[in-house]
Amino acid sequence: MTVSGYAKDVLVSADWAKANLDNPTVRFVEVDVDTAAYDQSHIPGAVAWNWTSQLSDGVRRDIATREEFSALLSASGIGPETTIVLYGDNNNWFAAWAYWQLKLYAVERVRILNGGRKLWLDHNLPLSTDAPAHEATGWELPEADWSLRAFRDDILPRLGDADLALVDVRSPAEFSGEVIAPPGMTETAQRAGHIPGAASIPWAQTVREDGTLKSADELEALYRAKGITADKDVIAYCRIGERSSHSWFVLRELLGFQRVRNYDGSWTEWGSMVGGPIERAQPVAV
Repeated sequence: MTVSGYAKDVLVSADWAKANLDNPTVRFVEVDVDTAAYDQSHIPGAVAWNWTSQLSDGVRRDIATREEFSALLSASGIGPETTIVLYGDNNNWFAAWAYWQLKLYAVERVRILNGGRKLWLDHNLPLSTDAPAHEATGWELPEADWSLRAFRDDILPRLGDADLALVDVRSPAEFSGEVIAPPGMTETAQRAGHIPGAASIPWAQTVREDGTLKSADELEALYRAKGITADKDVIAYCRIGERSSHSWFVLRELLGFQRVRNYDGSWTEWGSMVGGPIERAQPVAV
């Protein structure tokens, strides 16, 4: 009941999740854009991680530190032998962001629930409003490995390099420069547009209407049509790094690309960089 047909065994089905609700070695973790959604209802036994306060540094623009992330996993009752199953709203945006961060800290036993919160609710599967408490495990993570993370200076000197493939996973309106950010999103940049040479492949093109991910063949064809192939250095970006984590997950974990990184600085950094190169389809009033 795990989802087969991909490069790695990293997706679980709703049927698998339902069958493992009482499995003590499995911890379901909900990570939502809407941080209040968990309190309304969630998978029985699931814990909630707040992306704004628990997966982000409280002072700097950065992800949680090793110490903070270790404490979060410990308080969630997660140890080295626990299988973490992540899911959330918006087709697993921030679930994928949490997955990517876990991989930076070398956590191996982690999966994503195919279809996320949407599919679970749409199929009227078991729900709870109880927030479980767990005994701390004391798990200490290793230092982060940044090989899966791209920074601004990994991109800027290589613009125009044929071996570098940039994937802009935002909406077409953001890519063209018609808007800086989706409606209601508060994190914005100073200017609109996209990184020169980037291919526009919105993250939403990777999922079906029910929120489940498309087949490996469909996904490979989607990226290949825009020149994104496994023999290149691939860097995905969006606005703050959560949607691009979703595309990074598709490229690296589902398709098996080895040279793919997530640029979580994304457009909020690039679009505010003084003198930074920007392309856009049309002028935007600022």
